Amino acid sequence: MKKDIHPKYNDKSKVVCACGNSFSVGSTQESINTELCSECHPFYTGKQKLVDTAGRVDKFKQKMAKQEEAAKSRKGKKVKKAAQAKKKAAKTKK
Repeated sequence: MKKDIHPKYNDKSKVVCACGNSFSVGSTQESINTELCSECHPFYTGKQKLVDTAGRVDKFKQKMAKQEEAAKSRKGKKVKKAAQAKKKAAKTKK
């Protein structure tokens, strides 16, 4: 390994979570700030916590409802192709 190119390794870096929990780990950074830790993460606590910023779920449901309404008024490919074939047949008979 080359010397003087690697970052300094700290054995006791402090990790601070948004919930207030703090603990020490080994890292190249002196301090680490996180939003979730093992004390507040839903996977480890078993508590479901939905964070719906800006109503993303509602926007998605509205978008899907619009698509379903538009799909009801549209004709399918088979109907369109049958209409084209009918027009073509009418032109060739003339």
